[in-house]
Amino acid sequence: MKVGVFKFSSCDGCQLAFFELERELLELSERFQIEYFLEASSENRWERFDIAFVEGSISTHDEEERIVRIRESSKYLVAIGACAVSGGIQSARNYENFEELFRRVYEKPLGYGISRLSRPLSDFVKVDLEVRGCPISKDALREILLSHLYNKSPNLPSYPLCLECKRKLNTCVVVAHRQVCLGPITVAGCGALCPSYGRGCYGCYGPVEKPNLEALLEGYKGLMPSENIKELLRLGFNAYNPNIRVML
Repeated sequence: MKVGVFKFSSCDGCQLAFFELERELLELSERFQIEYFLEASSENRWERFDIAFVEGSISTHDEEERIVRIRESSKYLVAIGACAVSGGIQSARNYENFEELFRRVYEKPLGYGISRLSRPLSDFVKVDLEVRGCPISKDALREILLSHLYNKSPNLPSYPLCLECKRKLNTCVVVAHRQVCLGPITVAGCGALCPSYGRGCYGCYGPVEKPNLEALLEGYKGLMPSENIKELLRLGFNAYNPNIRVML
């Protein structure tokens, strides 16, 4: 199978999951041929891909055109990480005055081809699979590669983070420490890392399919004002996820 790994506006962190697989990836090399991966190779070929892994949000006009080319060249397209799935931390600008923010950073007015919005891949092309996380885990990447080998659907979590906390016998930080935690509306997959260390989840894996924000705000009204909780979502890794933006 021919594989392509691509990057848009992002920090490169999700691509590092390929390097974290190390020996396993070498063992899989007989079945997978990485044709395009600028982060890892100086020799790259862009023809047809059985699987394309794409990191990063679409934040420039050039990227809008390039993601369409990748989709046309790929049989199966996987969005990896919060930027590709939800617009990333950079999509916090979508809720602010773009011209004012731009003037604070750049000297020339709007001369860099930057779009007013930072948007997920799904706003532009059909995405076959979304892999959550900031960054994604090597376990999720391994699951996707093996699933393609065995022609099965990848087994990735779709349930809330709270279930992971229960499985790890964590004390609920909301009940015990009166902390705001986004675990009830956040997809599992990180192993409940933050709650395991006594900190509320801040939602880096993005929202579940139908997050009940109204219930969350009602349940937390004694801990934090509703507008402050919405601000956590607006300034988070998944600020422009389709399931969040409709609620803000």
